[in-house]
Amino acid sequence: MAKEVVKVMREIPVWGTIVFIECDGPDKDLLEAGIDECAKYFREVDEVFSTYKSESQVSRLRRGEIKIGDCSIDLQEVWQLCLQAKEITDGSFDPWCVEGGFDPSGYVKGWASDEAIAILREHGATFIQVNGAGDLSLFGGPHKIGIRSPEDAKVILKVFELNGGAIATSGTYERGSHIRDPHTGLIAIGARSATVIGPDGGLADALATALVVSGRDGAVWFTKGELAEYSAWVIDRHGDVAWSVGYGHG
Repeated sequence: MAKEVVKVMREIPVWGTIVFIECDGPDKDLLEAGIDECAKYFREVDEVFSTYKSESQVSRLRRGEIKIGDCSIDLQEVWQLCLQAKEITDGSFDPWCVEGGFDPSGYVKGWASDEAIAILREHGATFIQVNGAGDLSLFGGPHKIGIRSPEDAKVILKVFELNGGAIATSGTYERGSHIRDPHTGLIAIGARSATVIGPDGGLADALATALVVSGRDGAVWFTKGELAEYSAWVIDRHGDVAWSVGYGHG
């Protein structure tokens, strides 16, 4: 007789936010152990990548105390992934073009959430949501994900039904207009918000940020072959028109 599926949920305070994990599987103790491992991993990521911890590798890199070749394999990997995202977006995602130097925060959260999916799958999870402040990595399904209005958090503008992958939204939500245009140094005004769906959480997060910068101009670089598995839903800067680009989820 098949074991009953159980659900485990937990909130993990890390990265200056709350990461919410929900997962299903046949063994509650195994799922709990998997979430424990995720929490430990998230804290380790924070120790390396935080721009707020003075002795993190990223902080030391920003101060010029070490070079990228001196850093951990994980940080070197994220550095290269950020370079690729910068190239794909024609510079609209640029973690080097910020005050203080390299800040991978717009990539690493989704990247680490994808690793959490792998950890939980190893612990028998058959359905997983890893939600880091609205950017989600998913496994199993279906997952129904609602996109809130930037104007009114109580209003759901669109619902996506997904079976795995990632979905990331950037824009003027809780923190207001915090995204800067790397090309001008000013607050980004290309779009009010952007939601990106695709197989990789880190890249989805970076693309969403880049679309807030680019607005409709982003539709040009979003059609590059490297993004064939990604799609986006974007609310224009005035908040009254939404448009889609990419494959499959418009």
